[in-house]
Formats: sequence, C-alpha cells, structure tokens
Amino acid sequence: MGSLGWAVVLSVLSAAAYAGAAVAQERLAGRGHRGRSRWAVALLLTGAGVALHVLALNFGTVAVVQALGTLTLLFALPIQVIRYHTRLSRAAWLEAAMTVAGLALILSLSVESEAPALLTEPAVEVVGAITAGVVFACSLAGWRSGPRMRAVLLAAAAGAAFGIASVLSKAVLAAFTTGGLAAVSVTAATLVGAFSVTGYAIGQLSYRGAGLAAPLATVSVTNPLVAAFAGAVLFEESARFGAAGLIAVAAAALIMGWGVVGLARRSAASSGSGVPEPVRGPGAEGR
Repeated sequence: MGSLGWAVVLSVLSAAAYAGAAVAQERLAGRGHRGRSRWAVALLLTGAGVALHVLALNFGTVAVVQALGTLTLLFALPIQVIRYHTRLSRAAWLEAAMTVAGLALILSLSVESEAPALLTEPAVEVVGAITAGVVFACSLAGWRSGPRMRAVLLAAAAGAAFGIASVLSKAVLAAFTTGGLAAVSVTAATLVGAFSVTGYAIGQLSYRGAGLAAPLATVSVTNPLVAAFAGAVLFEESARFGAAGLIAVAAAALIMGWGVVGLARRSAASSGSGVPEPVRGPGAEGR
C-alpha cells in the first residue's frame, strides 16, 4: 500500500474514532459530566483518533487528511441513530452530505508545496499567539451567549485549536524526518499538546444542552478550514485552477454553510424536546 493509501485508511479510522468520542461526549454532557467510565471511554476514543490522525499526517498532506476527517460527521449520525433506536429524516442526511461534500471540494482544490512543511521558531510563536487569542475570544463570547450560540462558538474554538494542532503536528513530523529529534521545536511540540487538550475540553463543554449535530458539524467544518488556511499561509499551499478554483471554493462554501445551518436547527429542535428528531411520514411538511 502506498503513502496515499495509508493516509486514507488511517484517516478513515481516525474519523470513526472521533465520531464515537463525539457521541460519548454528548452522552457524558447529558449526564452532567459524571461517571468515570464515561470519561474513560470518551478519552480513549479521542486518544485513538488523535494517534491515528497524527500517523495519517506522516503519510499524506494536510489537505487530504483534514478532508477525510470530515467523515466524522457521517460516522456520528448512524451511531446516534443506533443509540436512539430511530431513523433520521432524508433532510438530515442531505444536510450532512452537503456539509461533507462542500468541505471536501474546498480541500480537494488545495495544493501542497513541494518543500518540507517546516516552520521557524518565530513563526511557531506567532501562530500559537494568534490561535490562543482566537480560542479565548470565541470561548468568552460563547459563555455570554444563549445555549445554541454558545455551543457553536465553543465548538468553533475547539475546531480552531484542533486545526492548528494538526498543522503544527505536520511541522513537527517534517522537522523530525528531516533533521531528527534535535530539529524538533520544543515550542511547537508543546503547543500541539496544549491545543489538543484545550480543544478537547472546550469541545466537551460545547455538547451541553445543544445535542450532537450542531457542535459536531461546527467542529467538522472549523477544524479542516482552519488547517487548510494555515497550510496555505505557512506551507505555501495554493488553490487549483486559478480563478475557476476560487469560484468553486466559494460555491462549495455556500453548500457547506447551508448544511451546517440545517443541522444546527435540527439539533436545536431535538434538544428542546429531549429526544431525537422523529421520522416523518411520506409527504409530511418539512421533509
């Protein structure tokens, strides 16, 4: 199996682990964050997802690995269906597909530079400071907002932290493979751990009172978009097909946004009733 094949397999397994962790986190939040066994399951699945994700980054580009990471949303939906012993409506599946398809198109148009993904120490410090500021601002705004907006803002903060952690992980791996352990930036390695832990903690809080779909959709969108943007700036990645590629990216962003908004509304309705969205019969309104 070639490098791309390993990147695909590891990324899919990572997405499945993250999906299981997301469902476990939402269930944990519903129980008031109580239960050591529930915490253990959520942490174990998250740790597995992180490990598989880092391994995938060693075999593939940031764009490819992050694009495949959006499969988390589609993995989580059937897990939720099994948990509640019900079915999601066609509209919910369509919105999930729109979210993933739009994001996958955006990331598929990105091009990675042929140069190693190396970062200087000043660049690492600037990226760390900007990310910390964004995460803090989103978290602060979230705590001052209503339940639904709080969930989205906290999930966005978590996604930003995870996205930059992935980019810095790529830089750490590149430094290690080109110059050995001595070439690895201690600051970058520390920030990878700090942003991963912060993203997990904030992500856990985002599920409280908001259901599964809205926070997970927000993380699934924010994480790879932040990583793709950072990769373009830091690693000189660009878009394919010039102006036509930029138009395609804009169209994909609209499709993706539509899907996220639909999932957020559906999640809010489910959380308000305390049960998942019921399956409507053929021809019912809103299908």
